[in-house]
Amino acid sequence: MATASQRFFINNEKSFDIPRFIAFYLGMQSYTDKDLHAFHQLLLEMARQLSLGNLLSLIVERLSDFEEIAIARLWLIRPADICSSCPMQAECTERSSCLHLMASAGRSLYPAIGNWSNTDGQFRRFPIGGRKVGRVAQSGKPLEINDIWEPADGVVDKEWAQRERISSFAGQPLIYRGETLGVLAIFSRKSIKEGIPPMLRMLADHAAISICNARAFEEITHLKSQFEAENIYLKEEFHTAQAFGDIIGQSPAHNNVLQQIELVAPTDASVLILGETGTGKELIARQVHQKSNRNMKPMVKVNCAAVPTELWNSEFLGHVKGAFTGAVKDRVGRLSAADGGTMLLDEVGETPLGHQSKLLRVLQEGEFEKVGEEKTQKVDIRFISATNRSLHSDLESGRFRKDLFYRLNVFPIEVAPLRERREDIPLLAEYFLGISARKMNRSKLTLTSEHLRALQEYDWPGNIREMQNILERAMIRSRSGKVHLDLNGPIEPTMPTSKKTVLNPDQTVEVLPEAKVRKMIRENTMAALSSTDWKVYGSGGAAELLGIQPTTLMSRMKKMGLEKPR
Repeated sequence: MATASQRFFINNEKSFDIPRFIAFYLGMQSYTDKDLHAFHQLLLEMARQLSLGNLLSLIVERLSDFEEIAIARLWLIRPADICSSCPMQAECTERSSCLHLMASAGRSLYPAIGNWSNTDGQFRRFPIGGRKVGRVAQSGKPLEINDIWEPADGVVDKEWAQRERISSFAGQPLIYRGETLGVLAIFSRKSIKEGIPPMLRMLADHAAISICNARAFEEITHLKSQFEAENIYLKEEFHTAQAFGDIIGQSPAHNNVLQQIELVAPTDASVLILGETGTGKELIARQVHQKSNRNMKPMVKVNCAAVPTELWNSEFLGHVKGAFTGAVKDRVGRLSAADGGTMLLDEVGETPLGHQSKLLRVLQEGEFEKVGEEKTQKVDIRFISATNRSLHSDLESGRFRKDLFYRLNVFPIEVAPLRERREDIPLLAEYFLGISARKMNRSKLTLTSEHLRALQEYDWPGNIREMQNILERAMIRSRSGKVHLDLNGPIEPTMPTSKKTVLNPDQTVEVLPEAKVRKMIRENTMAALSSTDWKVYGSGGAAELLGIQPTTLMSRMKKMGLEKPR
């Protein structure tokens, strides 16, 4: 006598009739060849799905193609998220997790009435243990009801069941390695056939495995993309990581900053670092990150002033392939790259007003959506911001949101300019000369007391960055071993002119006393500020009017004690 498996070879050839073998195995001999083939194809296609969303939609859509099945739905157990607005909250005692409706498909007898693929309806959440679906999830055992009108809770929406002639229900737990992942359920217009429960059980087992595989693949893809993004951003930061070396100094202002770092670093509080350009705000941010519990994750820096407004969403949030013209592949945004770590928002005051609400949402809720994708992503990021400008004037003018400012300004750290910590200048000079000597493979220069006095008497409008540049320039020019310090800054390039101005030998030029020159500069600065309503930065600002850098103007205003009249 032929064995069971031999019965399914056709004409003694080595062609195995898999659908009929499945039918024999599941007791589904009453199903048509079309049904058996559809079930066979479904199992094969499930194994090939790498997207969780596509997998779940495939399962319910193919099930709803069977003649007896009116609607098929699939719930997954996930953390509770809408407890306060959930229609089932009165029946829910466990508020940590519940069943989320992830996919739905079916054929209504009255298509114009409703859309059965909708997952946002009344039953988008089910408490574990509540109603039929919840009991399946809680017990981990299948449930079959041939007459849904018999049990008290057999049907919730009786009007819907009568209109659609629903008569039976079958639910199967999705179990993988002893863990219940969710529930697969069908509503039928006919009594549950003998073959349907084993068919659903087999399908549920395959679905559980496929769900875990799809989740694993998505996680691997996400981690791979995040790793690639982190690698790119870490390479970007490598060249600036040593920009100011270690935090060097012994002045009271310097020690005060160190104490504040020690206080705030172990927390997750947002930090706002204030200070002039070149004072080492990024170094302070790095120290906060390195001394935090997030130091094994990256600190991703974003220069808010350097990101064009039209690219802000893509740069921060990321985008999916095809989201817009030129989006030829998925892009992991900087928020995803900073997940679990720290994000430094440098020049945060330059964040476009239209995008500040999105940044606020990440700060408050820890969530965002990529460009071109509706799926909400969760991130856990500690934010550190830095600015060389006073945000208070931007708050008053409405250019910067107050709620965002308060979120960022939980713990402010003000970095003193170099002219207020002159006792640190010899230490910093020694350090930067050492760096320059190693970079150029030359002997280290020695500064005389006259050099140090000149360095300490200089006002340093560019602060530590300016000092580093001056000392590196001194190293380049001092080939003979003699130090040449140029505290007047690099020679500004001049525009070529067709005609040179030659001073007539007989022409006399009035030499002004230094005090008079300073008075003229003060009056000229006041005139520029008054004519621009004390706007320092940007187009039409006083700095542009005077032809100097905004940071230079801010330094001059502080030195001269110039403040906007109240």
